[in-house]
Amino acid sequence: MQHMPSKPAMRGAADAGENSGEDSGDAAVGVRQDERPSRRRFFAVGVSLAAASVAGATSAAAQQGKKPSAARGMVKRLLQQPPAPGFDPFGKQSTGTVKGWDSALTRLVRKVTNGVTAPELKLAQKLGFNGYLNYHLGYAKIDDSQAQAFVNQKYPLIAQSGDQLYNLDQGTVQAQLVEASLYRAAFSKRQLYERMVEFWSDHFNIAFSQVNYLKVVDDREVIRKHALGKFPDLLKASAHSAAMLEYLDNTRNRQRTLNENYAREIMELHTLGVDGGYTQVDVRELARVLTGWTLAGRGTFAFDPAGHDFGAKSVMGQAFPAMPTSAGAAAKVEGDQMLDFLVKHPSTAKFIAKKMLRWLLQYEPTTAQITAVAAVYTKTQGDIPSMVRAVLTPANVTAAVPKFKRPYTYMLSALRAVNPNVTAMGAVRRQLTTLGQPMFAWEQPDGYPDRADYWAGGVLQRWNFAVTLSNLGTAGELTLDIARFNAVNTPDGVTAAINRELFGGEMPERLKGQLFTYLQPQAAPTVARVREAIALALSSATFQWI
Repeated sequence: MQHMPSKPAMRGAADAGENSGEDSGDAAVGVRQDERPSRRRFFAVGVSLAAASVAGATSAAAQQGKKPSAARGMVKRLLQQPPAPGFDPFGKQSTGTVKGWDSALTRLVRKVTNGVTAPELKLAQKLGFNGYLNYHLGYAKIDDSQAQAFVNQKYPLIAQSGDQLYNLDQGTVQAQLVEASLYRAAFSKRQLYERMVEFWSDHFNIAFSQVNYLKVVDDREVIRKHALGKFPDLLKASAHSAAMLEYLDNTRNRQRTLNENYAREIMELHTLGVDGGYTQVDVRELARVLTGWTLAGRGTFAFDPAGHDFGAKSVMGQAFPAMPTSAGAAAKVEGDQMLDFLVKHPSTAKFIAKKMLRWLLQYEPTTAQITAVAAVYTKTQGDIPSMVRAVLTPANVTAAVPKFKRPYTYMLSALRAVNPNVTAMGAVRRQLTTLGQPMFAWEQPDGYPDRADYWAGGVLQRWNFAVTLSNLGTAGELTLDIARFNAVNTPDGVTAAINRELFGGEMPERLKGQLFTYLQPQAAPTVARVREAIALALSSATFQWI
């Protein structure tokens, strides 16, 4: 088992993309009906909207002190200008009567899933707001046999134990875990569950390269097992995870060689938050409490009394009297008691509430929203479905400012929209790496950033992925039949089909006009032109948001 290296500086968005090459002012220029819109213009609109939407949320990025790439520099300049009042990329973009993405129900679909589809929107309309949310919260009742059968057949390693995985090629193990995760996130019917799996995977982040096969077990037994359960159970499962203890060096935390990494992160990132009321002294004392929490064999949690500090300790006012070494394994109770203390602390309720609101709703939740969701956490003892209900109320969803899709979400939403036939996910895994967000590869314990400005530089990669996806042929791991897009093979018919399949029937008027203009030169658009129109829609400003 290799030791975790020193943490590298956070990657800049230059790793995820390049400058769009367009002047920001170009986004505000209307497209004439006789002008064929270009893909560059589509993305110029997207970048400027990304900049405008997060103008009030840049202080965290500034505090990082990182040197921006050219693209991030452009976005930063745009971010210095406040957004227009009432900014909403999903809203009506003309004076017409056709509604934009402005209903609570359709917004809920976009928050709950990894991408709107026509069948998903039809289901939501049938069940109504509360019925649809309850449907997804009751994920265990959703028949997901088709997705599960694919995963079982293609990726059998993810069901194996640590002992079975130990001697296997770790590159193969990693590929199976990533591809299984991607397939489930894109094509599982349990979409809210998959969204929460992603959320908790970032919250309890573990880089595969640091722990190898142990991440497979952690993904199965910690994250996926408790993603829509109770937070105390999730935290305790993580604290007993061989992958987590190895990743954050608690396997090297012993009486004579104290290591504070896990103690610090369990308070700063997993429970209380950086402003949660603890001190450096508390970090050290908690590290002493957790001495001896380690692993045995090929990845089984173990408490080793020989490495435990039996002296008196005090963590955030919680006193632990000295114990005789003869107490042995009974000394583990100190760590268990601290886990109970942390999950019940008011700072944990507030920290988890705010982070969940940011994930499911908007970048900057209000104080009232945080207070309300934290109260639900406290009342229900950390029941995650109850907290999700408190986050995704009709009022909250309707008023929420849109969020910019991270590369992972962008890829998933595009896959769900075009719905290709899939026989393997290797190509998708490689494309995600190109987009700049490879799974289980963020080396720092804070997980991938949930900030628009961090991801705003990946313009060219999204454009290229849209073109690649829309041009899938009839051979390969993924194939695409565009018959449903050109069943009515006129500019109006193709535009209407793209509207239905990619935007749930709520494409903004301006985008409709752009696509129609692109298709209009041909009374019966060719297959190539239809595929290009699909790529343009996937590249549009509107498609970049949830």
